[in-house]
Amino acid sequence: MPENTRKPRIVIVNTRAANVHSVEKALRKVGADPLVTGDPADLASADAAVLPGVGASDSVMRALNTMDLAEPVKEFAASGKPLLCVCVGLQVLFDGSEEGELPGLGLVKGNVRLIPTGMKDEQGTSMKVPHMGWNNVVFTGNESQRHPVFAGIPQGSHFYFVHSYRCVPDKESDVAATTKYGVNICAAVARGNVVGTQFHPEKSGDVGLKIYENFLELASASLNETNE
Repeated sequence: MPENTRKPRIVIVNTRAANVHSVEKALRKVGADPLVTGDPADLASADAAVLPGVGASDSVMRALNTMDLAEPVKEFAASGKPLLCVCVGLQVLFDGSEEGELPGLGLVKGNVRLIPTGMKDEQGTSMKVPHMGWNNVVFTGNESQRHPVFAGIPQGSHFYFVHSYRCVPDKESDVAATTKYGVNICAAVARGNVVGTQFHPEKSGDVGLKIYENFLELASASLNETNE
């Protein structure tokens, strides 16, 4: 990296309903210098952003609305700058969720639905909801067709999930990866500069850190293109 090239400014949107510190720690481990903030001005001036979330979709949307962050997040997504959304951060990208009453951001067309209850695995054991634990993830298409955030990650890698609801995009082309938990579950979406994972990269060991490393590289590339 040339000496006059600065690190990209990466903002972690603090919705007060997210594991922001785990995300911050992961980003710092791969060499980023992120800022945890709920200030719309910080988001507007960022080169890349992460929207994490845990708990309920209404809690995240209520926080975004109360902090006047919903529209700035939409504007950031429209700017073309890299935006990575994690867990409930992914779910609020959609039009709405069966979990709550508040509309989502509507950046990805589709809805979020409860994982079916009463399912049994191949051995006849009841499958619990929430889906919690490690599951293998299958990326759509071959490696050359993947979004850069998922580059270099072996097909079938295991990531850590904690969720009761699953995203159902209207367009199959928005699905970047899937996993199986009784039913097929959208494990990740990608639409241009906007990427979301249902799993938690920051809790998924080396393969999870690889996603944050790729995200940092994408942010750096985006910043360099802007400066050219």
